Parts: sequence; C-alpha cells; structure tokens
Amino acid sequence: MTNPSRGGIEFHHPGAFWGGVLAVTVGVLLHLPMYFASAPMHYMMAGMAMDTPMMAGMVLIIVGLVATAWGLYPRMGTHAPPSRPVRIRAMDDAKLNGQHVALLLIMAAAVTIDVMKPVTLGFVVPGMAREYGLRHPVLNPGGTVPVSLLPFFGIIGTVIGSFVWGWLGDRIGRRASILLAAVTFIGTSICGAMPDYRWNFVMCFIMGLGVGGMLPIVFALLAEIIPARHRGWVMVLIGGDVAGAYIATSWLASTVGAPDAFGWRILWLLGLPTGVVLVLLNRWIPESPRFLIQRGRDEEARAVMRRFGAAIVDDATSELETVERGVAGTWRQLFDRHFGGLTTVVLVFGLGVGLVTFGFQLWIPSNLRSLGFDEVTADRILRDSAIIGFPATFLIAWMYGFWSSKKTLILLGLVTALSLFGFVFIGKDVASNRVLLNALLVVPITGISSIQAVIVAYASEVYPTRVRSRATGLSAGASKFGGVLIITLVVLAVAPPSIAVTALVGAVPMALGALAVAMFGVETRHRRLEEITAAEMAA
Repeated sequence: MTNPSRGGIEFHHPGAFWGGVLAVTVGVLLHLPMYFASAPMHYMMAGMAMDTPMMAGMVLIIVGLVATAWGLYPRMGTHAPPSRPVRIRAMDDAKLNGQHVALLLIMAAAVTIDVMKPVTLGFVVPGMAREYGLRHPVLNPGGTVPVSLLPFFGIIGTVIGSFVWGWLGDRIGRRASILLAAVTFIGTSICGAMPDYRWNFVMCFIMGLGVGGMLPIVFALLAEIIPARHRGWVMVLIGGDVAGAYIATSWLASTVGAPDAFGWRILWLLGLPTGVVLVLLNRWIPESPRFLIQRGRDEEARAVMRRFGAAIVDDATSELETVERGVAGTWRQLFDRHFGGLTTVVLVFGLGVGLVTFGFQLWIPSNLRSLGFDEVTADRILRDSAIIGFPATFLIAWMYGFWSSKKTLILLGLVTALSLFGFVFIGKDVASNRVLLNALLVVPITGISSIQAVIVAYASEVYPTRVRSRATGLSAGASKFGGVLIITLVVLAVAPPSIAVTALVGAVPMALGALAVAMFGVETRHRRLEEITAAEMAA
C-alpha cells in the first residue's frame, strides 16, 4: 500500500502493526510497578514473585510481537515479476538533500540504540552476579551458576538474529526488518524487571535476536540509498557511532546504573523509551528503491526515489544503471567462485570483531576490578578511553570514503592487532600506568567499533542487491559467532577471562583479517554498487 503524495511506504496491515506496538509497550509498562516497589531494597528484585500485572504484561508482549510481524509482512500473493532488468537514473549521482540527512540521523540513532544492548552486558554482569549469587571469576568465584550464561544466551540470540534478519531483509524489505527489530527492543526491555535470573537469560536471548538483525539491515539500506561519492564515509561514520554507544552506556552505568542509584536493571529498562522513539520515527525511514524495483513494486519505488533525487526512466544512457528484477538470492551465492574470497574477508574479520567485543571488551570492566580499581573508577576509565578515541571515528570515515576502503581495512586490522598484543606482553602490569592503560584501551574500544562499522559497510557494497542483506547479516553473524566461542570457553572455565588471554584471542584474527583483505579485497571507493558487483561477476 502506498501514498505517493507523501513519497513513503505504508504498512500492508497498519492496524496490526500499530496494535502490536501498543500491546508490547503496555506489556512492558505493566512490569514497572514491581520494579519501583523494589526501591527500598536498592532495586534488587531477586526472589520476588511475579504478580498478575507482570504476567499479563508478558502475554501482551508475545501477542504484540506476533501482530507487529504480521503488520509488516507483505500481502499474501505478492510475487516478483519475471526476471528482467530495469533502468534507473543513477541514485549514486544524486546530491545529498534534506531527506538523506533525516535518514542518516535516524539511522545513527538506530545504530546507537542497537549497539548499546550488547555493550550493556559487560556493565550489568557484576550487579547481576551480586544480586543472584551467580558465579563470577572476581566477585563470586564460589557460585554455582555462571553469570557468563547471560552474555552467552544473548550472543547466541544475535548469531541467529543476524541470519534471520538477513533473510528477512531480502524477503520483506529493509525498512520492515528495522522496525521489527525496534519493537523487539521495546519488548525485551523487561529483562530489567525479571525477579529470576533464568528469565533474564530468556529475555537476553530474545533481545539478541533483534540486536543481531538491526545493524546489518541498516547498512544494507544506507548502501542502496546514499550516493556513491558519499556512501563510504557516511556508512563508516554512522557505524562508528558504536563508540558513541559505548560512551553513552558507560556514562549511564556510572551514573543512573550505579548501585546507589537505580541499579543495573535500569540499563535494560531504557530499551522501552529508546525503542518507542525509533518506531515513531518510522515515517522518515524509507524502503530501499533497489529492493522495491527488484520485487516489482515500481509505484512505491518511484515515490521513494523522488525523495532522494533519482527516477525510473525508459532511455538507456551512460548515466543509467541496471537493477535486476525478480532475481532470487540464496545463501549459497555468497560462497561461489565470484564472492568466495570476499566472504573469507568478511568471515575472518567478523570473527575477530566478535572475539574482541565479547572477549576483551565484555570482561574488561571485571578485569579492571581484579586489578584493584573499584566499580565506578573502572567504568570511568572505560568511558574516558572511549571519549579519547571517539575523534578517530571521523578520521577512519574519511580514510574509508576518500582514501581507500581496502587499505583502510588492512590498516585498522594491523593497528588493532598491535594494540591487543600490547596487553598480551604487558599483562597485569598495565594497571600501574594509567596513561598507558588508557592509550592501549583506545584502540580495542574505539578501533574495534570502527572495524565493525567498516566490515559491515564493506559487505553492503561488494555484494549484489538480491543477497545484500544476507551478506551484511553474515558479517554480523560472524562477529557474534566469535563471541559465542569466547563466552563458551568462559562458561566452561576452559580459559580464564584475563586481559592477556582475551587480548591474544582477538589479536590473531585481526592480523589474519588484514592479510585476507590484502589477498582478496576489492576497492569500493566512489564506485557504483552495480559497477562493483558487475566487476566481481566478470572476474
């Protein structure tokens, strides 16, 4: 259903979508009375029995999520047209306008909200271990149930979510997939009001499903709308907001999330207002014109393209580009002879990102405490390191967009690996020098965020439209799978989460990723998407 006068895409079942969003929101609100009732106990809810409003809220959330998904799903019987190319006036030649700026601001907010979810894990683990008496290598080594199961279930959810949303993005569209993830964030904010740690594990898994899908779909959408000469630096800058998410989360953890404030649970409950805001901004989130054209939805594509300075035309000139219609994509295409080398780059770098993010970053708050820093000081050290390194995001965005995408990936991999090897060689002695500690932390915190942004942006550029969401989902899934590996070792107590060990397991794939780019990478700077993929298919 379209409204060309507004130039936007309407929901196929608007009543079901908005009714679902309302049900999920009300369901979350019904959990808050018990949370506020625990204020005299410093918001420690362990052992409290679920009351009737809370149970009714859980039912509403489940029903609401199902209704939301139905509201976003395309009309039954909608099929792509027979395979044939269509010519459009190149979107890559358009100028940035107000619609582009609005989209970029919203996508930056979406990335920040998305990344804050897994980053929060490292800051809630200590409080959760204390409240529930879970086993923690520093705070409670004698516990029975390991607190590391929380990030374990969360990361399993993100792996699955990356692949599911990758498929959804190519099936129901980029915009619909983003909104479905946002509603999932609203529902899973109740993780902060669960009185039993087992429910925390369940909700963290569901939260991971949405987190795993949001980031890669955002990049697929941006790649297909932003003009070529701006595409690279814009996507990396948006993705580099991962550092901004870390700054925001560490600040919240050291202020409102401190034990003497609202406790660790508030960091989860903040998912309610942030998710609602993202859904309400949906009017400024367009569907990808390339996706719409491929699915034969020309009227909707024309409406969106008018907003962004492009149009479907009949004449064939050098200023036009071809989009294949009705061509189905499969996961197998990512590993064929045309894209196998690029997929190796995506997988190796993704694995390294996961090992650093969910190994080194996840356990660094606890490791700093083991080195003698108190909880607030440790959080502030991480916040300061993120702030110090944040300006580098702009430099990396410029390098990727205006210098070389391939060389930027190689350089980032090598610098991050060297920084991590610094922790391996110095070990616990790093605590005696705060300046050196902050300097070494800058790259694994800000640097790894930039690599994650760069590799997902890269994946969104080098694969064709029909599998672009799957490719970005594969990139995100690989990074989350790296997290599964490192967290599994911690859960099984095979490897202690020390600074040296977590740094080593992240440094090796970072170095290998740089080597893979040197061997198989292609340059994407200022090149049209169809030009890049056509060159790969011809190779």
